[in-house]
Amino acid sequence: MKKTLLSLSLAALLSAGLSVGDAAWRPALATEAATSAAAIVYERDWVVSPQAARELIAQGALVLDVRDPKLKSKQPLPNAVPLVWQDLSEPALPTKGRLIADDAVLTKKLQDLGVSKERPVVVVADPVNGWGEDGRIAWTLRTLGHSRAVLIDGGLPALVRDGAPAIAPAGGPGDFVVQRTDRFEVKRDDLKGLLGTPDLVVIDAREPREYEGKTPYGETRGGHVPGARHIWYKDLLDKDGKLLPRAEIEKRLAALGASKDTPIVAYCTGGIRSGWFTSVLNDLGYKARNYAGSMWEWSASPADAYPLTVKN
Repeated sequence: MKKTLLSLSLAALLSAGLSVGDAAWRPALATEAATSAAAIVYERDWVVSPQAARELIAQGALVLDVRDPKLKSKQPLPNAVPLVWQDLSEPALPTKGRLIADDAVLTKKLQDLGVSKERPVVVVADPVNGWGEDGRIAWTLRTLGHSRAVLIDGGLPALVRDGAPAIAPAGGPGDFVVQRTDRFEVKRDDLKGLLGTPDLVVIDAREPREYEGKTPYGETRGGHVPGARHIWYKDLLDKDGKLLPRAEIEKRLAALGASKDTPIVAYCTGGIRSGWFTSVLNDLGYKARNYAGSMWEWSASPADAYPLTVKN
């Protein structure tokens, strides 16, 4: 029976004009991470396997180590370029989660890091001990117009499991110039205007206590955006920091009302965890955007215009 179903599936694929190896055909039962550098289709692939990442690095990709400085000091990654998400964001609350508004400033910062338009960027963090910083930076680069930024399934521990890769130095300033897109980002008033839209799914990627109304990270008010569904971003990871199988992730998202045809907006406290969440969902084929200002900005705005719901 299984063989018959597989034959029918392949027949349907071929009748649609696709070959078995076509990039548009993807297995349904495994995490969607490109398994080699040659297999990466950047428009589709935001998350790659450790092997694919090692191959990219061997080919000269720029490696950004975006872990917290304390984690960097405990386990250095030689020749990786150090960066933290704050370097590319507004400096103070309540807009600390938002990207720097001045494109010229961001262009200079990214060029100084060695970011170039055609050079792939591998973003490295620690998914177990971090906050999703690799997803936030991959999302940042994609939002600013760099289409070849990827993160690693399993993060740094997975990358170095068979030994640390030999990373080439950044090699001087890059030539990347910021060209923003709104494909992956929602601003505060955009979200306000979208609330109540049929089929829109707003996802709160914070801890359950935050969703219910606690304010542990400097929020002005507690609660969640009206109508938001909740899933902690780490609920998409196993104990080792690797993504759950695709089928399991899709099951969890379906329980929230999210499908591949559903517009999705994610938020957290400052757009870090939700940036990771947005990166993963786009990799899996969802139409997801990140609200980077997130709860820091929303909760500091007038309560009558930007309401919050507290779970009883």
